[in-house]
Amino acid sequence: MVRHSFAAGLAALTVALSSSIALAQTEVTWWHAMGGELGTKLEEIANGFNASQSDYVVTPVFKGSYAETLTAAIAAFRANEQPAIVQVFEVGTGTMMAAKGAVYPVYQLMADNNQPWDPAGFLAPVTGYYSDTDGNILSMPFNSSTPIMYYNKDVFEAAGLDREVAPKTWAEVEEFSRKIVESGAASCGFTSGWVSWIQTENLSAIHDLPYGTLQNGFGGLATEFTFNGETQARHWDNLAKWSKEGLFRYGGPGGGADAPPLFYTGDCAIYMNSSASRAGVIANAAGFEVGFAPLPYYDDVIAEPKNSIIGGATLWVLNGKSAEEYAGAAAFFTYLSQPEVQADWHQFTGYLPITNAAFELGQRQGYYEANPGSDIAIEQITRGTPSDNSKGIRFGNLTQARDVIDQEFEAVLAGTKTGQEGVDAAVARGNEILREFEAANQ
Repeated sequence: MVRHSFAAGLAALTVALSSSIALAQTEVTWWHAMGGELGTKLEEIANGFNASQSDYVVTPVFKGSYAETLTAAIAAFRANEQPAIVQVFEVGTGTMMAAKGAVYPVYQLMADNNQPWDPAGFLAPVTGYYSDTDGNILSMPFNSSTPIMYYNKDVFEAAGLDREVAPKTWAEVEEFSRKIVESGAASCGFTSGWVSWIQTENLSAIHDLPYGTLQNGFGGLATEFTFNGETQARHWDNLAKWSKEGLFRYGGPGGGADAPPLFYTGDCAIYMNSSASRAGVIANAAGFEVGFAPLPYYDDVIAEPKNSIIGGATLWVLNGKSAEEYAGAAAFFTYLSQPEVQADWHQFTGYLPITNAAFELGQRQGYYEANPGSDIAIEQITRGTPSDNSKGIRFGNLTQARDVIDQEFEAVLAGTKTGQEGVDAAVARGNEILREFEAANQ
């Protein structure tokens, strides 16, 4: 009886001690926008950090789409119910930078908490996009991507094309697509996600064409859109023409939800979308071998295309939390930057390795040699020296402007507007959105 009482008391003491240890841990809440396999991998990273130390617990909370997560974070901040960390997509960067008093810049967070922080260790195109005019990094790079081209090697071969050679120029995309459709190897030449991000923003960057004034918005709120040039208008006209001829199939507005199935089923031989689509493409391709290549360009506009621009998201730290939570966030960011963590995330998802060390680790591991095409995105976004036209775009309320682009592109696709009329209208309407944002954030 005494022995039983002693054992019971010891068990109770153990539970009490465990509870006190758990209570001593500081919780750091992380709102994010990643569902499915990406969300599962994200939680695995958080669990890895939690298991690596006993002072903090990072708790990931899925809040819906990127736009929904940003909207939720803004509303929560106003109600003083914000998380310590929120994942914000790249088009929300201008909005976050303009949110005076809401953001705890990551470079300051790391310095205040004595965490190692070397901006030179990150990929330059990544840190350049998320830095202020003084070069200070404002948010923690996490899932950065850039668009690439995927193609069906089996369809290429069936159409009489070389299965190992992807089209380099838009003229070749048209030529290859005609051969594919006319041969019956597939019913469509190509499709694409994100007409705004890929076929307008990246198109402009690759051809070294301005997307807006003031260094594509990096220079301040008084910027205006200027993506209604001859090349952009010509490209929209071409997409509409190729659509009527059955060479191109529109994937839909926004991210283009209809585009992936068109490629997975073999209906379309070429698919342009984020490098982060790699895992999904490989998993869902219906029994065919996938090839990877850079985005095409118009060789009569530019002989050597510039770098593509960034997509994905970063982690922003919000003001109004405790010093302990900020210490936990800083420690988590240090963990997140470790080469092993970043290399694993990059190799699983197709997102870029955010640090040079993670890329070099992948090279030593033989990952890129064993997985041909997995370094296409890195090579494309780091080629040459970025110009003011190719370092990225930073505009307030860019999500709304992208919606306008989709609407105007669909008008061109329907034949109610020419490409020039479409981009002119998108610029005019987009500039109204910029003026509203400027007035609200003066």
